[in-house]
Amino acid sequence: MASPDHDMLELSRQVCAGDRRALARAITLIESTRDDHREQADALLAALLPHTGEAIRIGISGVPGVGKSTFIETFGQHVIAAGHKVAVLAVDPSSQRTGGSILGDKTRMEQLSRAPEAFIRPSPTAGTLGGVARRTREVLLACEAAGFDVVLVETVGVGQSETAVADLVDMFLLLLLPSGGDELQGIKKGIMELADLVIVNKADGDLAKAAGRSAAEYANALRLLRPITAEWTPEVLTCSSLEKVGITAIWDRIGDFRSAMDMSGMTDYKRAEQARRWMWGEVDENLLSAFRRHPDVREKLAELEGKVSQAQLTPSAAAQMLLDAFRGV
Repeated sequence: MASPDHDMLELSRQVCAGDRRALARAITLIESTRDDHREQADALLAALLPHTGEAIRIGISGVPGVGKSTFIETFGQHVIAAGHKVAVLAVDPSSQRTGGSILGDKTRMEQLSRAPEAFIRPSPTAGTLGGVARRTREVLLACEAAGFDVVLVETVGVGQSETAVADLVDMFLLLLLPSGGDELQGIKKGIMELADLVIVNKADGDLAKAAGRSAAEYANALRLLRPITAEWTPEVLTCSSLEKVGITAIWDRIGDFRSAMDMSGMTDYKRAEQARRWMWGEVDENLLSAFRRHPDVREKLAELEGKVSQAQLTPSAAAQMLLDAFRGV
């Protein structure tokens, strides 16, 4: 591997020294789609990689309106008070028409964003399958190198993004509303299976009793599912992000989870598997990009798409023709 050039080495040094502006520049470079920036980003990441791996990586998701932002702000402040540095990677939904995204996380997490021990970075998904920004993994590594030892990845909501996020974090938290019944029926089994910890939020005021009942129902549902690993059995907790109740218990259970996974070797094993899948994901992305840019493919693409749309040609036959063009057959 070619050595990183002087500029990237200097930028990596600044990131590792905790320079927030340098971290922001590094992430902008990592997220760039320009080919020359990609080469620089690879050099930068090579320099940062030895300084990564010490943080606990936590994915957070939940149904719309569950209060993810309020939870993250309250939880982040609690973790900072415990002596940690927190990075929040909030993956935003990009517009399918314009490619724009709603980057309002610093507004939604106003107090946390002002804390010097916190770093909030919204990242547009840019249409990436699963709702997770393609470079979220690399941004996560940059934050670790900058000294943030707790990294939170917030997803856009319950859906495909959960599977993608679960594949880049150590622990997955699922936030739910105090409803139960119909709410429980509406939660996909696959989402519940991903959760290492289920949290019923908004357990305050008139909803306090409902939250307790919901937690019991969710706990019963979890018992029907097989735990992901033998070292940890998911459980259900309640909290009020608004009143800051139950946050300590959640942080304690996260600590218990990390200890159990570290002692069993599961953390290292899981991260190794994630890195392997990440590599193949990059292969898939780059192959598809090269395929779409190939001049012979581009020449035939419009005509074949038209024939498929008008039912003059089967999609499988059209795909084979494009593949043949790519291979020069």
